[in-house]
Amino acid sequence: MDFTLVRDVIRVQSVRSRTLEPGYGYIRLAQFQERSDRDMQRALEKMSAEKGGLKGLVLDLRNNPGGLLTQAVRVSDMFLESGLIVYTEGRIEAQKQKYFAQKDGTWTDFPVVVLVNGGSASASEIVAGALQDHKRAVVLGTKTFGKGSVQTILPLDDNSALRLTTARYFTPNGRSIQATGIVPDINVDNASPQDGKAEAPKRPGLREENLPGHLLNPQPSSPNSPTEPVEKDKEKEKQIPSSGPTGDETIDNDTQLKRALDLLKSWDVFKQIVQKKAA
Repeated sequence: MDFTLVRDVIRVQSVRSRTLEPGYGYIRLAQFQERSDRDMQRALEKMSAEKGGLKGLVLDLRNNPGGLLTQAVRVSDMFLESGLIVYTEGRIEAQKQKYFAQKDGTWTDFPVVVLVNGGSASASEIVAGALQDHKRAVVLGTKTFGKGSVQTILPLDDNSALRLTTARYFTPNGRSIQATGIVPDINVDNASPQDGKAEAPKRPGLREENLPGHLLNPQPSSPNSPTEPVEKDKEKEKQIPSSGPTGDETIDNDTQLKRALDLLKSWDVFKQIVQKKAA
């Protein structure tokens, strides 16, 4: 059978946002596209203009495969006043680049929790790593994919091209993302709220380190670098009770999102206690 197929352009909405509870915002960044930073800026302005302002933000980068490096830098810059965001190193000088944050237009008045998982890759890992290294956000979820290499497209005479790996990404503290990924500050599996057990994965947990012929991480494991919690610690993490249901099924059925919201709310409570003591 012969079929005539017409290729179409599938447009993915990069940024979705909403208010979880009064004062607590949620931004889902599905992919780093050309206008992602502007869409995020509008979402932040809209939520901060609501009654009571913005007291905390959940930035959801789960299953975000990456996208434009420039957008990862600009999104990170929105939450950082200064300092290194990411840098690349290759075999030649031209492949060594550094990207820095600027103070203008920075959002620093509220805490941020970044959600990640095994589907968070490349540009997502750059943002999570930058905010984690600068202590600007708490990273919550499971270890990311580990795609920390840079590819260059070299056109050939026959109108084909060669895709060549030419450099590696490094976080501000000099951590290589390659085959290691970003290890969250708080490890939380997306467990079923009914029984507290982790859901059976719909597909195998495939990461960069599982791919045949993957580029190895040049850095030895450092005793000071964050590592995956051992099984006993994971069990303790699952046993920590979260607060009662919010009445919003999209929050209550998402363990990681619910834990992030609880963390932001407790953060605000502790800040008020500190302010009272100071007064």
